[in-house]
Amino acid sequence: MKWFSALLLLVLSQSALADGKLLATPGVSQIEGSAGGGIVPWAQLAGYASEDEWALSAFCSRGDVKNYRLDVCGVQANLFDRIELSYAEQDFAVPALNTNIEQDISAIKVRLYGDIVYSDWPQLSVGIQHKSLQDGTVATLVGAEHTSGNDVYVAMSKLHLGALNGYNWFWNVTGRYSDANQVGLLGFGGNHAGKQWLLEASTAVFLSREFAMGVEFREKANNLGLGESHWRDVFIAWLPNKSVSVTAAWLDLGSIAGVDKQTGWYVSITGYF
Repeated sequence: MKWFSALLLLVLSQSALADGKLLATPGVSQIEGSAGGGIVPWAQLAGYASEDEWALSAFCSRGDVKNYRLDVCGVQANLFDRIELSYAEQDFAVPALNTNIEQDISAIKVRLYGDIVYSDWPQLSVGIQHKSLQDGTVATLVGAEHTSGNDVYVAMSKLHLGALNGYNWFWNVTGRYSDANQVGLLGFGGNHAGKQWLLEASTAVFLSREFAMGVEFREKANNLGLGESHWRDVFIAWLPNKSVSVTAAWLDLGSIAGVDKQTGWYVSITGYF
């Protein structure tokens, strides 16, 4: 992931090329590469591009819980506020097995309707995330049917200016059609279930123009019968300008591969140009 780090430094050194949106409206970067919260993709697209602009961004994130660690770096492109393209590499450390599981994710998101601020109804987008494990040995051992797969999702987002006693309030609801086990890190499908619709949601309040605090929820399927748990987080995001955002969160990921009480922290930085 060294080239990601170099690209991120390059992005952070640039002034914003696309600034047609209000500060913070792209959200931050999600662990599968899409714009959104940390664990949930949102309807808005990465970067600040308006309908006659393009934008690029890059990010790196780390989630560290009791028995595991996930590192993610990726790049994103926003084409004229209509199409988002993204690519991310995940590195999941499993110290108990002395191994790392790596997954590549290529994704596209298309804005179908609206704007999170200016339209009467919420912004609506649809996305596809194609996921592929570099080595499917662990996934096969735990009973996964496939080592690659596609997640399809529909997301609705809305930002209400001054809605809560003068503070801006944001919400998002996402429906994901997926058979991924632990977002695909343990493969796809299993003996207990196939593809199904799963609910994801986020909400946040802007404490000031630059700071937002919120919570997220992500429903998870138990395809492998290992007690896969729903995910939750509480986050705070700092967006001082249109060139960078920093997010920190407390994570509750429940059971991962049969190991309970996976709580810990998450931090992510995104640069825009």
